[in-house]
Amino acid sequence: MDSNDIKEEFLEMSYENVERDGSEKLVDWLERSDFFEAPASTKLHSSYEGGLCQHSINVYKRFRKLVENEYGPNWENKISAESVAIIALLHDVCKVNYYTTEMRNVKENGNWVQKAFYKIDDALPYGHGEKSVYIISGFMKLTREEAMAINWHMGGFDARVQGGSYSMSAAYYKYPIAMLFHMADMMATYLDEEVEE
Repeated sequence: MDSNDIKEEFLEMSYENVERDGSEKLVDWLERSDFFEAPASTKLHSSYEGGLCQHSINVYKRFRKLVENEYGPNWENKISAESVAIIALLHDVCKVNYYTTEMRNVKENGNWVQKAFYKIDDALPYGHGEKSVYIISGFMKLTREEAMAINWHMGGFDARVQGGSYSMSAAYYKYPIAMLFHMADMMATYLDEEVEE
């Protein structure tokens, strides 16, 4: 799938599910940013042009399936389709304008060649999940559950948890949707996406 097709799929999912005040301005901002061209990581999952958008779509599909499996045919009594889309499609907006491309020498078949690689250049060092919540909140209001799911989507990979905080655990008990979302993010990352060699 090329990056234009990936972008169209993302926009279709967004427009079909999200009608919240401010969402159109947020999508406009995404279109003016590098969101649709950026990788999802520097060298791990989806580390290619358009990888960030593709990752968001993959996570949306995993999250929706997990919610449907957990809560059954009446899952929308537990969480709205709009909330599922907001959480999944926007959880990594913290990576907008986050990567730069540089060149390095790499040996291929005995010859040195110049290869492009992604490097992090964080102009807004606000964290990860909490940075996404901060950015989204500049455009539209999040529910408490949406904010918790986005904020804690990194699970045990979150630096705050590694520092000894128990806040994530408390959030997962109080907001089980946040725990399901972390699982969806991990499933998309490790089961649906490839590491570039």
